[in-house]
Amino acid sequence: MKKIFIAILGLGKGSWGHVARIIAEEEWDQILLISNEWGKENFAPSKETDWLMVNNRLGFEILKDEIKKGLPEGDLHVSLISGSGKEHTALIAALRESKKEFKVVILTGEGLKTY
Repeated sequence: MKKIFIAILGLGKGSWGHVARIIAEEEWDQILLISNEWGKENFAPSKETDWLMVNNRLGFEILKDEIKKGLPEGDLHVSLISGSGKEHTALIAALRESKKEFKVVILTGEGLKTY
């Protein structure tokens, strides 16, 4: 089963370093970043990355459905360190509606932790 990293890349660049380190420090079969055009133009991941482009100004149901359509199959590892509450909620709702199992991943002083 493919090991897949999914992260929202929000407008707050302060959290981008965290996402970049998770990408760099782990072997992923696929990386999916959920962002907008500005995020794609300004974030330079160290590995090949798939992008799911969304407009977080859209209504919640539309945002959730857009994310749901782009969810891959595999062993999903999700980071919620970047992005807004609306985006996080839409991602979790899309995962739940799709009945996809997922783990939450975060980088700590001891390395990558998965919950």
